[in-house]
Amino acid sequence: MSITPPTFTRVKITALLTLASFFSLTSASASAQTTPVNTQKIVQSLAATCANCHGTAGYSVGTRLPRLAGQPEADLLAALKGYKDGSRPATVMHQIAKGYTDQQLAQLASYFAAQKK
Repeated sequence: MSITPPTFTRVKITALLTLASFFSLTSASASAQTTPVNTQKIVQSLAATCANCHGTAGYSVGTRLPRLAGQPEADLLAALKGYKDGSRPATVMHQIAKGYTDQQLAQLASYFAAQKK
């Protein structure tokens, strides 16, 4: 049984279809309206990534890791930016913070500051 390699035309058509799908999805998501409810859900999703170490909504259990809930927004943002740029010492936070944009860091700081202590 002999398997023939795909022809250039088939590869070309597949690539074009893939690109067309990508661009149609990109333009659809770019044109979607960002409402306050959508933004809130996005920020809650971002904050959920912190729960493994800092607890749900920033309420960490125990004293080993800092509680984020109810901390001043400016302090949280300064710490996050410090982790991101490497000026604040950390074990893993510098690696985690680098994965967020400055806007996302500001949203996280705002979210956790708004939580009750």
